[in-house]
This record gives sequence, C-alpha cells and structure tokens, in this order.
Amino acid sequence: MLYSQKAVVTDACEDTTNGSETMSLEFGVQHPCVLRARYSEKHLREWGRLGNLHTILTTGDQSAPSADKIKWVEDAGAEVELLQNETAVCSSCPACLPEDTAGEGEAVGCLGRISYPIEAQFEKFLADRVQLALDTLDQSDQPRLLRILVDPESPFDGEATRELRRVTTAGGLRFFESRLPISLTREGSRLTTDNIFDAIAGFRSEDSEATSYMREFPFTATADYYDFLDLLLRNDLTESETSRLHARSRNYVQFLRLLAALERAEALSTRVLVD
Repeated sequence: MLYSQKAVVTDACEDTTNGSETMSLEFGVQHPCVLRARYSEKHLREWGRLGNLHTILTTGDQSAPSADKIKWVEDAGAEVELLQNETAVCSSCPACLPEDTAGEGEAVGCLGRISYPIEAQFEKFLADRVQLALDTLDQSDQPRLLRILVDPESPFDGEATRELRRVTTAGGLRFFESRLPISLTREGSRLTTDNIFDAIAGFRSEDSEATSYMREFPFTATADYYDFLDLLLRNDLTESETSRLHARSRNYVQFLRLLAALERAEALSTRVLVD
C-alpha cells in the first residue's frame, strides 16, 4: 500500500543575522512537556535557531569577529542565558535526543536541523546505500519505504527536489551542492536521489498554522521511516566507516539526529514535525 499523501518540499528556514546566511531543514519531536506548556512551538523553534547561531558565532566561526558580530553576541546574551536556563529540563524528558547528535547548539532537546546545502558526498553515500540494499537484500527483507520508492506508482516522483536543485537564493545559497541527481541502476533504474530526498522530506501537515511546521512525519509512518533511515545510515557499517562519516560529513550526523527523532516519536506515539 502506497502512502496517500505526496511529499511536499517548501522553503527552508533562513537566518541572515550579521550577514551570516544559513538555511536548514528544522525538525522536532512533538511531545507535551514543561517547555511546551509555557512556550509555543514557534517560540521553541526561534530558540533553536538562536542557540545554533550563537554557538556557530562564538565557537565554530573561524573568521575574525566583526563589530556587528560582537554586538549581536552581546545583545543576545540575556536571551541565550534564559534559553539555557529554561532548557535545563530537557535532559530528563523522554523526547530528548542524544547529545552526540546535537550538532551546533541544539539546546532544545527534542529539536534538530539539517543544514543546506546537502553535501555532494553525503548524497553519494545515500545513493550507494540504497543501491546496495536493492542489490543484496531480498525484497521481503527490504524496508517498506524502499519498496514504495521502486513501485511504478510511487508518490515520490522527485519533482519537488528537482525544483530545489535549480534554486539559488539572493545570498548565493543553494539547497544541494550537486545540480544533478545521482541515477540508480538495475531494480532502481527508475530512481534518482531526487526520489530519495522527496521521500524523506515529510508530508504536508494539516495544522501548520498552529505548529509553524509545514510538514510532518505522521505517527503512522514513523516506523517505516525509521527502518529505512536505519538501514541507510547504520546497517553493516564498520567502525572505521562510521568514524570517517562523522568526521567528513555534517549532514550524516544531522540525519542520525533525525533518525533518533523518529525512534523517539514511535516510542511516544507521536509525530515528528518538519519544516
């Protein structure tokens, strides 16, 4: 049975503070907690961006600090302190994601982000892993989402991702490093990485006005998405291969956090919100 709702890719979140433009796909495990009782989902997302950007500017940015950058860090100090104090409760929350996939400044424990542009090397890694699964696993052992991808009637036609590859923002940012997708072969001959990224882009959310997230992985799909990404990101990888991926690919660690979010959502009978 195919998923009835086609994946939709929309504009990514964009930060332009201090002329330091970044784009990312944000996601979060929707779980009732102390923070959500006090703050809206939109507010938590804003905190997520604040913590991420503050960390980049104070610890990860190797360029010489400009006067504007220094002023922004100083001005943001009070809000960052409030953010850090309020999110201290996250560590004891069942929706909190692992610290080793927290990336740059993910203070809100149930949130994460995938940075654009998607790295060309990570895209090749995904293509190789999907091809390997199709070539070596019996169909009965393949994740259901993989069987949906190769189905001629699959809703994941790659059109949305194809459109994103053509986009360059006014600030010169792109969604993908590679302008062309990678084509698969044999049983996957009708697939490219555009189909894969369409599949993992989520589904249109019906309550986006309330949550501020345009898409979601509904609870009914979390197990299928977990099985699919677990196969691609972790199955039969050697320790050296995993270490190399951690060292060379920011996207790899970020997708591991998304995998953890799907695992938490399945355990908590909830959904992962995406935008």
